[in-house]
Amino acid sequence: MAKASFRLPNGTNVTIEGTPEEIKGLLTYYGGQQSQGEISDNKTVSLSKKTKPTHSFSQQTQHEPDITAIVNMIKNCEESESIEKHILDRISTVDRTLLPLFIVHKHLANAYGLTSGEINRVTTELGIPIATPNIANTLAGSASRYVVGDKLRIKGHAVRYKLSRRGLQYLQAVINGDNDGK
Repeated sequence: MAKASFRLPNGTNVTIEGTPEEIKGLLTYYGGQQSQGEISDNKTVSLSKKTKPTHSFSQQTQHEPDITAIVNMIKNCEESESIEKHILDRISTVDRTLLPLFIVHKHLANAYGLTSGEINRVTTELGIPIATPNIANTLAGSASRYVVGDKLRIKGHAVRYKLSRRGLQYLQAVINGDNDGK
């Protein structure tokens, strides 16, 4: 049996045993270069391919949200007076929960989703704190038709929420004062 060790493009080290033809087939498939001669019985071949490590889709799309920037946009955007009048001065957990998602969608080109903890930090900075469990229950309950999560809710795992098209229409109507978005 021949042995070969090589590193995959994603950084995984692989050691395989098999016939020289099987090993050459795998090496050809992964595009490795031989660095220690030919493959033969009882000879170890080490391969290395210098590439940038690849990232999964979720790592590429997730960005750390800037809570301060979101709060400043809420306070300084062109709709700030209307937001204060129709959302911040009223007691509606749904509207207050959706507000940071609306700002990310409208002013930050929907660059990233927000977790319930991040929404809690935004509302706390605005002076209208909502407890994180209440935000999570609101997003899963009465506000669920207005948001889209990046995965299913599982206890202990953060879900990143984005505003849906329906949620955008609803919150825009609330901000405009159109019968509380209904």
